[in-house]
Amino acid sequence: QVQLLESGGGLVQAGGSLRLSCAASIRIVSINVMKWFRQAPGKQREFVASITSGGWTDYAESVKGRFAISRDNTKNTMYLQMNNLKPEDAAVYYCNVPRGLQTDYWGQGTQVTVSS
Repeated sequence: QVQLLESGGGLVQAGGSLRLSCAASIRIVSINVMKWFRQAPGKQREFVASITSGGWTDYAESVKGRFAISRDNTKNTMYLQMNNLKPEDAAVYYCNVPRGLQTDYWGQGTQVTVSS
């Protein structure tokens, strides 16, 4: 069982920045794709960003140009740098490792609150 632990959430003013971390209990060099999702109250969980083992990245349109995903295989950690935060970015952010036909691995989430 892989454990994912997010951290770095908090309260920030609109226009501010936060960096989220997702620490894995295994060596992530063996993980092909890692993703960030978020879920705001009353809304469905939505994709935010992904990164492959080769460094290819993908972003939701709503965060392109503001968020940057990265991974440090030596620290077994994935990051999400969030800049120019907007009130609509407020949500619980989750780390995800997709597993195809098996149940994905998810972290417990970290809360991001953005004040206007």
